[in-house]
Amino acid sequence: MLFIAGFMLLSAGISCLNGVDSAFYPLLLSALLTTLLGAFPLIFVGKRDQITNKEGFCIVVGSWLLSCVVGMFPYLIWGGEFSLVNAWFESVSGFTTTGASVLTDVEALPRGLQFWRFSTTWIGGMGVVMFALVVLPTMGRSKMTLSNVELSSLAKDNYRYRTQVIVHILLVVYVGLTALSTVMLRLAGMNWFDSLCHAMSACATSGFSTKNASMAFYNNAWIDTVLIFTMGVAGMHFGLIYATVTGKRNNIFRSEVTRWYMGILLVCSVLIAISLYAADIYPTITASFRHAAFQFFSLMTTTGFASADSSVWPPFAVILLMFGSIVCACAGSTTGGMKTNRLVLAGKMIRAQLRRQQHPNAVIRIRLDGVMQDDSAIYGVMIFIVTYMLALLVGTVFATLCGVDLLTGFSSTVACLGNVGPGFGDVYSMGNYAGMPAALKTFDALLMLLGRLEIFGLIQLFFIKWWR
Repeated sequence: MLFIAGFMLLSAGISCLNGVDSAFYPLLLSALLTTLLGAFPLIFVGKRDQITNKEGFCIVVGSWLLSCVVGMFPYLIWGGEFSLVNAWFESVSGFTTTGASVLTDVEALPRGLQFWRFSTTWIGGMGVVMFALVVLPTMGRSKMTLSNVELSSLAKDNYRYRTQVIVHILLVVYVGLTALSTVMLRLAGMNWFDSLCHAMSACATSGFSTKNASMAFYNNAWIDTVLIFTMGVAGMHFGLIYATVTGKRNNIFRSEVTRWYMGILLVCSVLIAISLYAADIYPTITASFRHAAFQFFSLMTTTGFASADSSVWPPFAVILLMFGSIVCACAGSTTGGMKTNRLVLAGKMIRAQLRRQQHPNAVIRIRLDGVMQDDSAIYGVMIFIVTYMLALLVGTVFATLCGVDLLTGFSSTVACLGNVGPGFGDVYSMGNYAGMPAALKTFDALLMLLGRLEIFGLIQLFFIKWWR
């Protein structure tokens, strides 16, 4: 809460530099309220050397939920388009790095409030729990209890460090990539404010933009190229990025998952480009590849920037974009979705099953990045994929019950559960969620939290009494 309050004050400072715009007092008041919420337990609640699994779980889930609640304060106090439901949707979308928006005119927001939107998504990109790990005074089991809830087992496979070092790695890579992206965007033609905001959004794989038309507003090939690079890197395992930069042997070039991830990005981008050129959407193959790569990188990394209106693209391109929105990038990154790791493991499981049928007495082991996968990890992947697909079905049915068409209902469910942002139909790349019914907005916000907490993280909150 104190960390979030600090960003509220920073946003208020930007309002002050912008001539004390209309967001200054809402941000200042929100910062004071959030500081009180953070200071109260710091003063009146005694310290504990150890915490239980149940307590660690409640801290993690409670941090996400409470962060989304306090994130509403500036929106509600400022007013405008922000009703209670809209403020909740925008706050959850920011902290879960979904990047979906209910705003019909983003450019009408004062700069201070705009920067607050990007602050929520930048904080959420790292994960509230990671910042909590930094300030926790104790070492050892209490920290690991928190990280075990936040980081999936797939994400932790490549970490060979103590928890404190994990946090340092994530912070260094995250902040460093944000700074590098900011400078590159400035050199590509953006002003400093837009460069910083879009760098924060790209590194968090969120997709919030300062412009109503997103990246189509700039129509700049160099800006698109910088963002393709930033989005692609942000979709990789942060531990592997750090290992690559520091010259370690276990790096992105030796990672099987990263190779699959990059292969999917490149192959699907080429296929979409060919379909766009064949359908005469763009006059040259170069323009077709530029927009195809940008849109596919954007959706597969769950960023959600838009350089073009993909709703008018041919069905083949739309199917591939939907595929990228479901699979998404690597575990250990700031992305959401099902993760490339699980797709690779699922493919290996299918191949292993075929081999078992051909050779019933054979002992077949499944490896991922050279690590032997035990039965519990394989079983967990199967359960997650089935549950993920079931959630997509339930979300689509609920959306259609709320009165939206099937394409909008399915794509909005995929976009919110996978923390992608834009979909198709009424929530296409150049649209927003403003026209959705209030009940559906509330439900979609729940899907965002469900996807960000790896589904079972949020579900278990309702079965906490079953824990022993």
